[in-house]
Amino acid sequence: MLKRYLLLTKPGIVFGNLISVTGGFFLASKGSIDLLLFFATVIGVSLVVASGCVFNNVIDRDIDEYMARTQKRALVEGTIDVRSALIMACLLGTAGFLLLLMVANPLSAGVALFGFAIYVGAYSLWLKRHSVHGTLIGSLSGAAPPVIGYCAVSNQFDLGAWLVLLIFSLWQMPHSYAIAIFRLEDYRAASIPVLSVAKGVTTAKRQTVAYIVAFGVAATLLTFTGYTGYVYLVVMTVMTLYWLYIAVARYHQGDDGRWARQLFGISILVVTVLSAVMAIDYQKSAPETTTAQRDLPVSLNV
Repeated sequence: MLKRYLLLTKPGIVFGNLISVTGGFFLASKGSIDLLLFFATVIGVSLVVASGCVFNNVIDRDIDEYMARTQKRALVEGTIDVRSALIMACLLGTAGFLLLLMVANPLSAGVALFGFAIYVGAYSLWLKRHSVHGTLIGSLSGAAPPVIGYCAVSNQFDLGAWLVLLIFSLWQMPHSYAIAIFRLEDYRAASIPVLSVAKGVTTAKRQTVAYIVAFGVAATLLTFTGYTGYVYLVVMTVMTLYWLYIAVARYHQGDDGRWARQLFGISILVVTVLSAVMAIDYQKSAPETTTAQRDLPVSLNV
């Protein structure tokens, strides 16, 4: 039974967000790591993400029964009741938000609340079922964890935070479109208007390639604005060009599902490398953030 409750939190998604929040945190820390703040941020984000995933399971239980990969979920089979799941989601979310608010700062808790509201409210409750733009709006929630990590240290939504938000939002698009292509029949069966269903696989493939290019351009901005060094620039350029090469070279291979799975796999590698290299190759010359700054009023510097 415990495993069923754990699976409601979608552990894979939680773990993926742990990687990105660490990248944002280390980028802003510039080598000066506050371990208490780090663990509080990581645990807080994990709890908030887990809460959002449980709420998503509750909301999607009616359409999950139509999708092969979700038909065995506990809320679909009835092995966990909705009331228990909602209590669990509320407890996880409350604990996560309070941890960020009390140990980190109100800004990081606010960014977490923003991402949570987008995912649970805007995306899960409405856009996923009614709009082809659900993926685009939902990408903001997927980009929230690294921004939370950044803001937990900096306590300001500066240019660095905006760039992290932009980069990770753009990464979400080809990653999500790839899923929507190789899971096409699932989404079609559940009447979910993802791009591949609403506009066709050809359109989804074309936009996937375009977003890989946009991501690559955005990723370089961290170096050109002084937040990361040239090691980051070289590594991310190579990773993006490899991603793009596979997307273009195998574009007409005849098996769209296989093409999408390949790009999906590379996208996981790309975001892992991105998070790692921006955490390692930070620039000390970027505006410094001290421990004392975390206690100052929030600023929105661009």
